[in-house]
Amino acid sequence: MLGGDRILITGGTGSFGKCFVKTVLQRYPKIKRLVVFSRDELKQFEMANDFPKSKYPGIRYFIGDVRDGARLKRALEGIDIVIHAAALKQVPTAEYNPFECIRTNILGAQNLIDACLDNEVRKVVALSTDKAAAPINLYGATKLCSDKLFTAANNIRGTRDLLFSVVRYGNVMGSRGSVIPFYLAQKANGVLPITDPAMTRFNITLQEGVDLVLWTLENAQGGEVFVPKIPSYRITDVAEAIGPECEHPIVGIRPGEKIHEEMITMSDSYNTVDYGPHYAILPSGDTGLINDYRDVTGTRKVPEGFRYNSGNNESFLTVDEIRQLIRDHVDPGFSV
Repeated sequence: MLGGDRILITGGTGSFGKCFVKTVLQRYPKIKRLVVFSRDELKQFEMANDFPKSKYPGIRYFIGDVRDGARLKRALEGIDIVIHAAALKQVPTAEYNPFECIRTNILGAQNLIDACLDNEVRKVVALSTDKAAAPINLYGATKLCSDKLFTAANNIRGTRDLLFSVVRYGNVMGSRGSVIPFYLAQKANGVLPITDPAMTRFNITLQEGVDLVLWTLENAQGGEVFVPKIPSYRITDVAEAIGPECEHPIVGIRPGEKIHEEMITMSDSYNTVDYGPHYAILPSGDTGLINDYRDVTGTRKVPEGFRYNSGNNESFLTVDEIRQLIRDHVDPGFSV
């Protein structure tokens, strides 16, 4: 699929970016061009040691920031496909530095859209988050704005052969700043704090996230927010899986946190279709377009009032399943 394409990924040195690059290079080692665009020169240097140009002649490393529209426009010259993974995503940091988060997550998104429109990019897939659905913190609000910018960009593409779509998924197992690496690091101290015993979260592995993006590149019609069907876990089960011998004090939720995460709200149900392994939230307002979309894709509409919530999910990971996933995707040497 991608061997003859020229791809750029923003935030390319992050957790998702590295897994995406690794996957693409494994499947298409002679890809025409794969540009890693990020602002961290040290991470690019380290990544270049893992994926050198001598072995992968199509790879390139571009220093740049999505806040810099001119640099984005230059970087996108000759690019066919863009994966947008750059973001400020730490909830407490965003609460304390709100406009910095806005500049990257919202203004950076618009800079990228403008640069794609000004070049000959054909497909754009932007990464979102479950926190963008009914957001209660600034990070979620900025990602909701970003989602709206990307889906609405299809309205201004004119006659260009260009599609914009979004992928929204839950907590990535083992990603930096998430609960599982935190618990693994804290286990030796004998204390694994629990914010709220009722708390649940969606769970997806990095590889599953990458595979969803690749699936989206094949199947997107433009304007969708794709949501995968993934399991949930209870925070108490994660603590039990990692440190059953540890103390589990209840410390209360942090500012901007939810007890349960949601990826499709009840209001979204009126314009959401079911692909089987995934859902797609379509732009609202035109029933005829939604019906046409269903005819083209063979999807079915979800029931009105449907919600996709980590607390009422049909699939929950068991303690043993969480342990095995940690061994498979986070720490191969993990044991209890």
